[in-house]
Amino acid sequence: MIYEIKNDALTIKIDSLGGQVISIKKNDGTEYLWQGDERYWNRCAPNLFPFVGRLTEERYIYDGKSYDMTIHGFLSNAQLSCKYVSGDKIIFTLTAGADTKKIYPFDFSFNLTYGLQANTLVIEYQVVNDDNKDMYFGLGGHPGFRVPLEAGLDFTDFYLEFDDAKLPMKEIFSDTCFVTGNKEPFSLKKGRILPLNHGLFDKDAVVLSGTGRAVTLKSDKTDRAVRVEYPQMPYLGLWHRPKTDAPYICIEPWLSLPAKDNEVIELTRKEDFIRLKSKDTYVNTWSIIIY
Repeated sequence: MIYEIKNDALTIKIDSLGGQVISIKKNDGTEYLWQGDERYWNRCAPNLFPFVGRLTEERYIYDGKSYDMTIHGFLSNAQLSCKYVSGDKIIFTLTAGADTKKIYPFDFSFNLTYGLQANTLVIEYQVVNDDNKDMYFGLGGHPGFRVPLEAGLDFTDFYLEFDDAKLPMKEIFSDTCFVTGNKEPFSLKKGRILPLNHGLFDKDAVVLSGTGRAVTLKSDKTDRAVRVEYPQMPYLGLWHRPKTDAPYICIEPWLSLPAKDNEVIELTRKEDFIRLKSKDTYVNTWSIIIY
């Protein structure tokens, strides 16, 4: 089911399947979100839980048992329930059941809130451990934005600008898109700017750490821009379909990384996962700002 929230600046549409935002329109009618296309990528902005990225052999180990899990976890393919909606705010929830426990053996509640504040879409992930044992998870966002944001411009007219002039680190991935455990410095123009070109993604995603927790997609040829703020997320993934001229970029704040190459992970030993104690709640908030 499709839901809508709006205010004087923005209109947002959300699909209850995965709680995925499928439209971010400014009040002048301009669409900022990638609308999906089978030629490049048929999603718009999936939410990632309880894993981010790939698992070796598409499985993991917990308490001596093997569980199957596809890329980016199961949330994006789950039907969420809308438990509250008003003019500018909506809350979805997913509660563990027989289907989820076959692949993720925990009792939990996942609450997903979207709220509008002027030209800002605030996204809140809330994970409640309803179990009598610790639970372990990662999560992240995966929104895609149209590039160019204005007719008559080109993909290469746009760039990403980070707030802080610092040297981020690039996570080195294997040819099969798994973490190797290695990193290398990732140079930015003037210490802050990454000019866009399609060749950036020829080897799949660029995943960075130490980026300052905010980035803006912009061009010197238009005032239209998108800013993503991710104060609680240590990693930022940048992606479009490799070796294509795809007219979008995904700006993905991540809490955790994919599995290591050729290693089937033991869930409790993944160092970047959240370990949430029984009956505790974890909250992570990030934002998309439209100009």
